[in-house]
Amino acid sequence: MPMDAIGIAGTSLSTHRKWLDAVSDNLANVNTVTSTDDDAFQARYVTAVANADNQGVSAAGNEWGDPEGRVVHEPDHPLADEEGYVRYPDITLSDQMGSLIMAQRGYQMNTAVVDRAIDIYQAAIQIGAQQ
Repeated sequence: MPMDAIGIAGTSLSTHRKWLDAVSDNLANVNTVTSTDDDAFQARYVTAVANADNQGVSAAGNEWGDPEGRVVHEPDHPLADEEGYVRYPDITLSDQMGSLIMAQRGYQMNTAVVDRAIDIYQAAIQIGAQQ
């Protein structure tokens, strides 16, 4: 089934929104501390795949970060073990900010595609109405 520009851009909008949600969640938990007995917060990475017959893109699932995280020596932290270590997620703030910018730009580009397609369809309707 052929899909129009709005439909294809819509699939990409949905995928970029899921990517933005994942990055936002990762950024919100970049400093989440757990004890060394527990798993660290696991970053979520959205996996995108092209749909069949080049009919847009979809989120195929998630990949998860390492539950081991980073073990940091903070003896004054309330969750520190007897040796003074706590566990942080293995999330790099700069990588997440880069992903955030890319996901935001992708979302913006696809909204622009939808806007342009609407303008073109309306112009085509106007041309058809004049004849």
